[in-house]
Amino acid sequence: LCPENYTDLADCVVAGEAEYIWPAFCKDFEAGHPQPFYQETGLVDLAASPVPRYDLLDIHQYRSMSMQFSRGCPFRCDFCDIIVMFGRKPRSKTLFQIGRELDRLRTLGIDSIFFVDDNLIGNTKAAKKLLQFLVDYQRRHHYTFSFGTEASINMAYDAELLALLRQANFGWVFIGIESPDESSLRETKKLQNLRQDLLTSLRAIYAQGIDIYGGFIVGFDHDTPAIFKKQFQFIVNSGIQMAMVGLLTAPPKTPLYQRLEQEGRLIPDVQHGDNTSLHTNVIPKRMTMDELIQGYRWLYENLVKDRFIARRIRSKLRFLARPDYSDKVAINGRMKTILNFLTYGIAPGGFPRLFHFLTTWPVLKPKLIPLVIQDWILGLSMRHFVEAHFKVSPRQAQNRLEKYQRQIGSIFKQYIDQRKLEISFNQIRNRAADLSFSVTGFLDRAFFKNAEKHLVKVLRKTSSSITLQFQVIQTNRIPQIKRLLNKLAKYGDRITISVDKTLLPYLEIDSSVFNLKLI
Repeated sequence: LCPENYTDLADCVVAGEAEYIWPAFCKDFEAGHPQPFYQETGLVDLAASPVPRYDLLDIHQYRSMSMQFSRGCPFRCDFCDIIVMFGRKPRSKTLFQIGRELDRLRTLGIDSIFFVDDNLIGNTKAAKKLLQFLVDYQRRHHYTFSFGTEASINMAYDAELLALLRQANFGWVFIGIESPDESSLRETKKLQNLRQDLLTSLRAIYAQGIDIYGGFIVGFDHDTPAIFKKQFQFIVNSGIQMAMVGLLTAPPKTPLYQRLEQEGRLIPDVQHGDNTSLHTNVIPKRMTMDELIQGYRWLYENLVKDRFIARRIRSKLRFLARPDYSDKVAINGRMKTILNFLTYGIAPGGFPRLFHFLTTWPVLKPKLIPLVIQDWILGLSMRHFVEAHFKVSPRQAQNRLEKYQRQIGSIFKQYIDQRKLEISFNQIRNRAADLSFSVTGFLDRAFFKNAEKHLVKVLRKTSSSITLQFQVIQTNRIPQIKRLLNKLAKYGDRITISVDKTLLPYLEIDSSVFNLKLI
C-alpha cells in the first residue's frame, strides 16, 4: 500500500498485482535498464495469471502448496487493507486455470493445498462452482487433495456451501471472528458476523468435520478492560486452538486509519504490519495503553496454559464431526512424529501436562487422535511464542537489555578498543529495543564463542531484536559465523543480518529464517 516507503532501500521497487507489471520489469531488466519504480494502479483480469512454476521449488521443504482462486472481498471491515488493495468486487480465475494448476501439483505428488484467497466465498456463486469442480476433479483423477482456506463466517449460513466444502475435502478454514462483543463488530462494520450467534455458526462448521482457525482483535473503541476475559471465555468455549489474537492496528489508507488520523489517535513511528507484538499505532479509547498491553499479555498467557489447551480441545471434540484425513505419511513417519511430540512436547510439562493431555484423548472417537495431537502441538507452539515474546513487559525488557548491554560492552571491550567491533543500543519509541553488533575487523575464535552465549541470553530474556552487521569477513572464521547463526536461528524473526552483497556468497544466509539486508 505504501511502496514509496521502499524507494530508498532498493534500486527498483515493483508494487501491486504482478500479472501485467512483472513482465514489463523482466523485459527492462533483461535489456539492462530497469526503471526505478513499477506500480499496478488498476485491477488485473485473473485470466492473465499464469500457472506458477512450482517445479522450481524444492517441493519437499513444503508441507503445503499455495493456490489462489480469487482476489477481493465484498465486505467493508474498516481495519482491513484487502479491500483497499484488491477491491470489493471479487475477481476469479477460470476453472480451466485451476485445473491446470491442480494438474501441475498432482504430477509433483502434492496432496495438501492452501487456497490463499482472503475470502474464498466472497462471490458465493463462483465459490460453489469451484467447489463442485474440485469434487469432480478428484473423483475423475482418483486423487485426493486436502484443502484449507480463508473465508467469512457467513459460510455457516449456507448448508449447500458447507456440504460442498466437506465433499471437496476442505479440512480447515481461517475465519476473522474478531470479537464476541456486538458493539465492537458494529463499530468496525463486521456486520456479517452479527447474523447469527457466533458459537452456533462455528459449531455448524464443525458439524461438517471442518476445523477452524480464528482471528481475534482487542483494542476496538468499544473495548474496555473487561474485553480480555470475554475474549478468553469465548475462545475457550469455541474450541479454537489456532486462535490468533492481535492488537488493533490501523494499516495506512484503510478507513480506520483515515478516521483515527482525523481524531489524532495515531502513534507515529510504530510499525503497523505486525499486530501480534506488544505495540500498536492506535491510541485506545476506553482504556490506557498499559491496560491494553497488560490485558493482551494476560489473555495469551492464559490461553496457552496446559489446562486451557486441553479445555479447548474438549470443547471442539463435542461438536466436530469426524474429519476426512488423507495422511499419506508412512507409518514410520507418523510414529516418529508421535514420539517427538511425547518427548519434546508432553514430557517437559511433567505429570500435570500428561494429565491434561490424557483428558483430551478421544477414547470413543479414535479417528480424532491425529487432530488431538495436532492441537496440542499448535497449543504448545503458541506457548513457546508467548514465552519468547510476551512473558517480559517492554519496560522490564528494556531494563534487562540495558543491563546486558553494559555486560556485553565490558566483555567485548578489547574488540571495541581495537576498532574491530561496534556495539550500539537503539531504543525506538513504542517498540522493543534493538541491539546492534557491527563487525569492522578480524575477530578471534573466542569472540564468537562468547557472542553465541550472550546473544542467545538477550534473545531468551528479552523481546528485543538484534542486528548483526558484517562489513568484513575473515574466511577462516566462516565456520564460527555459521555456528553462531545456527544457534540464533531459533530467534530468526528477531534478527537482521546486514552484510555487504559481495560477502553474501560466503555466508549462505537463509532469508526464510533471518531478516536479510544487503549493504
